[in-house]
Amino acid sequence: MEKFFALPLVKYSIITIASLLVALVISKILRILIDRFIKLSSKKLRVDYTQFNFLKNAVTFFVFLAAIIFIFYSIPRLKALSITMFAGAGILTAIALFASQQAFANIVSGVFIVIFKPFRVNDLVDVGSLPKGRVEDITLRHTVIRSFENRRMIIPNSVISSEILVNSSIVDETICNFIDIGISYDSNIDKAMEIMRSEAMSHPNYIDNRTAEERAEGLPEVTVRVMGFGDSSVNLRAFIWTRDHSSGFVLKTDLNKSIKEQFDKQGIEIPFPYRTIVYKDK
Repeated sequence: MEKFFALPLVKYSIITIASLLVALVISKILRILIDRFIKLSSKKLRVDYTQFNFLKNAVTFFVFLAAIIFIFYSIPRLKALSITMFAGAGILTAIALFASQQAFANIVSGVFIVIFKPFRVNDLVDVGSLPKGRVEDITLRHTVIRSFENRRMIIPNSVISSEILVNSSIVDETICNFIDIGISYDSNIDKAMEIMRSEAMSHPNYIDNRTAEERAEGLPEVTVRVMGFGDSSVNLRAFIWTRDHSSGFVLKTDLNKSIKEQFDKQGIEIPFPYRTIVYKDK
C-alpha cells in the first residue's frame, strides 16, 4: 500500500521539478536571445533599452506562470484543488485582489512607464526628495536607481509614478549651472563679474551654448548678473553651460576654488559675519 502511494508522489515530484527546471532554462535562453538582439540592433539603430529590460523581466514572469499552471493541471489533486478554488471564486477573488492590489498597481504603473517613457534606463533623474541618480533597471514591480554614492534605490513603480520627477537626460542633457557668489559693497562689481566670466570660460567643461543670433548680436559667452542685495553683500550669479550634470558638478566645484583665489588676488572681498565684543567696567 505504501509503495502504491509512493509511486505517484515520486512521479508528481519529478513533474514539478522538471517543469520548474524547463521554465528556468527557457527564461534564461529567452533573456540571452533578447540581449543578443539588443547588441545587434545597437550597431545600426539608437536602441531604447527600457523596453528590452522590461521585456526580459516580463518574459521570466510569464514563463514561470505557465510552468505553475502546467504543474497544477498535471497533478490530479492540485487540479481538483484549483477547480474547487474556482468554484468559490467569489470570496477567493476578493481576497486575492485585496492582497495583490499593490502588486497589480506596480505592474500597471510599470507598463505605463514603458509606454509613455517619462524616463528610460540610463536617464539621470530626481524623484521627490530622494537623491539624484541614474535609472539602472525597470522591472515588473519596481525601478532601480543608482545614486552617485553607488547606492541602489528600489522604488515601487506605483510610487515613482505618483511622484514629481525631474529628468535631466530627456530631450537635451545640456545643463545651465548657477554659480552664486556674494561680494562686499566696497568691491568693484564689474571686476568681480569679469573674473567670474573669464574663470568659467577657461574651464575645460564649459560649452558655448549661444544661438547663432546671440553670437551675431555679440552677447557674452557667459552671462553674469546682479541678483540682489543682501545685508552685507551684493549677490552675483553666473550662468554657465556644460554638456551634462556630471561635468557641471565638476565645473562648479572647480570654479568655487579658482574664483575665490582670483578674488583674493584682485582685492574682491567675499563678506563674512563680524562680531564686536564690548567689555564694560564694573
